[in-house]
Amino acid sequence: MTPKVKKGRRRGAGSVPEGTAHSAPLAPDHKTLPWLEVYDTTLRDGAQAEDVSFSADDKVSVAKKLDELGVQYIEGGWPGANPKDIEFFRMIKTVPLKHATVVAFGSTRKASNPVHKDPNIHALLAADTGTITLFGKSWGFHVTEALGISLHKNLEIIGDSISFLREKGRRVFYDAEHFFDGYKANPDYALQTLRCAVEAGAERVILCDTNGGTMPWETREICAVVKRECVVPLGIHAHNDTEMAVANSLVAIEAGIVQVQGTINGIGERCGNANLCSILPNLELKMGRPVLGDRRLARLREVSNFVTEIANLMPNKHQPYVGDSAFAHKGGVHIHAVQKNPATYEHITPGRVGNRQRMLVSDHAGRSGLLGKVETYGIRLSKDNPKLHQLLATLKDLENQGYQFEGAEGSLELLTRKAVGRHQPSFQLLGFRVIVEKRRADEPPISEATVMVKVGEAIEHTAAVGAGPVNALDYALRKALEKFYPQLREVKLLDYKVRVLTASRGTASKVRVLIESGDHKEKWGTVGVSENIMEASWQALADSIEYKLLPTER
Repeated sequence: MTPKVKKGRRRGAGSVPEGTAHSAPLAPDHKTLPWLEVYDTTLRDGAQAEDVSFSADDKVSVAKKLDELGVQYIEGGWPGANPKDIEFFRMIKTVPLKHATVVAFGSTRKASNPVHKDPNIHALLAADTGTITLFGKSWGFHVTEALGISLHKNLEIIGDSISFLREKGRRVFYDAEHFFDGYKANPDYALQTLRCAVEAGAERVILCDTNGGTMPWETREICAVVKRECVVPLGIHAHNDTEMAVANSLVAIEAGIVQVQGTINGIGERCGNANLCSILPNLELKMGRPVLGDRRLARLREVSNFVTEIANLMPNKHQPYVGDSAFAHKGGVHIHAVQKNPATYEHITPGRVGNRQRMLVSDHAGRSGLLGKVETYGIRLSKDNPKLHQLLATLKDLENQGYQFEGAEGSLELLTRKAVGRHQPSFQLLGFRVIVEKRRADEPPISEATVMVKVGEAIEHTAAVGAGPVNALDYALRKALEKFYPQLREVKLLDYKVRVLTASRGTASKVRVLIESGDHKEKWGTVGVSENIMEASWQALADSIEYKLLPTER
């Protein structure tokens, strides 16, 4: 059978738009550019990341968020690989999605199975999705070494697997696994696998940089060649083993690729996949290629945080566009300039991706930066107010001692309110005691804490046990205060970190404790520093409680 070859000149991609950082880019003429499709594989590739495990319910929740964001395709999983994915495809049928099409993913048939008897192929059909993404080998090395079959046999497997699914009424997208490595090793054979997929009925051909080792200039050149050879729309699926997944995806689009695949936050096996949280704003805001529409890009940070939470991962605060630090300013010169015009140190308006500007107060900050932070607490001070000068001096002294307020803005607000006389403590510590007792070598130690506090004229003396000394102290403090402040039952300790500050002193070193707490509305960080880890923990715990009890109208 003669392979189909697309004739004629390839349409060129648009150039990077001009314009100021906060102005709308000068978009290319979209009539001359191919459309773009966003294909999310967080629920399949992302689930293969180390430390990530989605339940079927988790997958449904994430799928709803991706649909709200406006992605066109959601790869739900591999129904032949595990029961959770089978359950997800059963559950998602009952969920009305407005924008997205759910796709099942799987491999071509095994060489030893006739296609009509292959369990993996039948599992894909049982998932009952209108579209199936099928992956096959395009690198001869993988064909002969991993599969142990001939190059010709591999073509036969690709062809009859796709043909069988098409006969069953399914749309098929073909993932050419290891395509870029295969092309560099043997371009003729790599292209032959694509032709075979297209002849069998594949509606999309996805070029996969499965090992993540391709450079952007290679990607651009290879994609341009394939686009001339292939009659169906192409996609790009890049891994991040050389930190090039986003760059490779963008240059592939410049070369005429129309479907971009990736995951939220770039999670995935090994070093991860192409990060849609970078790709999507780069396409819309830098390349003038709207892909979500209806200003849904403003939900990007929300979706990023949601996936992080569901995956039970620590947020990457330094992630471009959506991270907490993406528009955070610490240096005094930076803060002063941004207060005059945000475009001086911000390449876009943060709200366009759902983020916000933050002014970090530290020993690098000047009066302007501190004044801006104070105003966010609803406190008005002039630049010449002595309280502002005293607060700045106190802040720098505390940071010199080892305190850090960049991740502890709850403690910073309390410090500010105390400095300007705007804080009335909710309780007074009269004392605490923590006992750790190990009774037998083969049993874990027992931790018990006793706390005595004064609230108004009432004195409360309580004790509690916990999984460790800090956990016991936390329980005892809450137990003492909840009868006075029932809203403390809403507070959860979300994260606890200890940093040794003076390691040269060994076990006598000073430590910094950072605690993240939260309720149903917000999260806040608090800090404590001491040579005694329990004292540092107490400072952070007490600040966490005090922050929660601040007046709601502040």
